[in-house]
Amino acid sequence: MAAEWLDALVARLAAGTDTVLVTVARVQGSAPRGAGTTMLVDAAGQALTIGGGHLEWQAAAHARRRLAAADGGPEVIRYNLGARLGQCCGGVVWLLYETVPASALAAWQARRAQAAAGGLQRRLRHDAAASTWTPGSAGHGTRLDGGPEAWTLSQDVTVDRFPVWIFGAGHVARALVRQLQPLAAAITWIDSRDEAFADFATDGLDTRVSERPEDEVALAPPGSFFVVMTHSHTLDFALCEAIFRRRDFAYFGLIGSRSKRASFEHRLLDRGLARERLGELTCPIGIAGIVDKAPAAIALAVAAELYSIHNARQLLQQAGRPRLIDQPVRPVQPE
Repeated sequence: MAAEWLDALVARLAAGTDTVLVTVARVQGSAPRGAGTTMLVDAAGQALTIGGGHLEWQAAAHARRRLAAADGGPEVIRYNLGARLGQCCGGVVWLLYETVPASALAAWQARRAQAAAGGLQRRLRHDAAASTWTPGSAGHGTRLDGGPEAWTLSQDVTVDRFPVWIFGAGHVARALVRQLQPLAAAITWIDSRDEAFADFATDGLDTRVSERPEDEVALAPPGSFFVVMTHSHTLDFALCEAIFRRRDFAYFGLIGSRSKRASFEHRLLDRGLARERLGELTCPIGIAGIVDKAPAAIALAVAAELYSIHNARQLLQQAGRPRLIDQPVRPVQPE
């Protein structure tokens, strides 16, 4: 399960704030979010969401009661979304509450690094004082067995980022970066101009000023998403040639009109590109239906296109894994 909550948790602990992890441990039927989704709640506020509505309101209120009572023991509560909460989803959700004290900051900084490096496995029994976290990932997602009195939780926690390489730092590129940052994209942003990133907050971004941006293409990992939107058609074409030398990208998009695409296609064919590979280029870019030419609108359309492809690739990767939702609850096995 992607761990977008790790950064937010570390930030809260660094500020000296005790925090409750509220994790969707299991779902049955229709529910707002899937198993593994995590929300953070402290005395003054919360971060992220388990789906909103009455369920989230009750969960946040219960988490704050735990903080006020200094009750740090983990617990699982079952919520019937239809009968108990009046939500139209109608399913059943089990939420796990676990308090994390601010004094655990160093441990969580190390866990965040481990999640990024290779993943974490979480295991928690009903009679344990806290979860145990070990390196690695079993590839089984999140599973709650047993209940309501005797249960065991197992969970994979990974930082599931997808690599996006953006060439050009103009208005559309800046808007695209802002759209992609909350979506767990690992952004590498490249421009040839010294002042390209001078007035942009680049925390968490890999920004590079390169005299020959096309040389950077070979450094991207397999499965990268390439987006070309520089200030120069000459540079755009050089980047196109460099990207077509690869055969392992997830997406290759070029900003521009259909006439720009036609011009580039003729030149690429003259340079020896096989005609059947022209379909690997997306130009114009962005999902259909958004015709506004404002930078923010173009960026929204492109981000939606990239994220839909990323989600489709995730589903394909998960296709061979056992389905965890709606499986019968298994009894807890003795150890």
